[in-house]
Amino acid sequence: MTNRLAPIKLDSYQPLREVVCESLREAIRNGVLKPGERIMEIQLAEELGVSRTPVREAIRKLELEGYVVMMPRRGTYVASMSIRDINEIFEIRTALESLSNGLAADHITDDELEHLQRLLVIIGGYIKEGNIEKIVETDIEFHDLMYHAARNERLVGIISNLRDQLTRFRTLSMSYPGRLEETLDEHRLIVEAIANGDRKAASKAAERHMENSEKTLLKAMEALEREKKSKAKKAKK
Repeated sequence: MTNRLAPIKLDSYQPLREVVCESLREAIRNGVLKPGERIMEIQLAEELGVSRTPVREAIRKLELEGYVVMMPRRGTYVASMSIRDINEIFEIRTALESLSNGLAADHITDDELEHLQRLLVIIGGYIKEGNIEKIVETDIEFHDLMYHAARNERLVGIISNLRDQLTRFRTLSMSYPGRLEETLDEHRLIVEAIANGDRKAASKAAERHMENSEKTLLKAMEALEREKKSKAKKAKK
């Protein structure tokens, strides 16, 4: 059997079940464990070098987060993401991002605002370099900072969970032609509204950003599907 997952390092301060959960979560996000693929506890435990118990506990948590589905008498599978799922997630997330940004306009500190502005410059530099990995990493930091500026921890947890469910598509969406520059402009409008303490404008800017993000993701998915069908046709010839 070829291992796809790296063995767990047992020197972490976190509980083993949390380390295993994060490892499996990343494997799903990065497409190592693919949508629709069956999850086998024994195989995962062997690959990670742990017992089945922390794997079982991690799978239960991932089910609550929407990463896997447990089907009676059929087993556990990596959750597939339908267009309807994406629509529903964005519908909820748009409302929550609007609320979060509005609250951030009321509560953000000068240091946090300066940090947001600095991150915009950093992201702009990575866009020029074409460094997608760093863009994604810094974009996550940017949004996390805005969420925490809202000063509502429950809201942060809910939004983060919804965002995590779409993380596997982040690179696909950002790689769509022109989207990186559009995203940066949308982020600038958000930061400008928050800096002005304009709650209404910050909420509206968040809504536009989410709407455009959803449209771009769906376009990117359609393009990817066309590419797959084209390659399949060529392979048959």
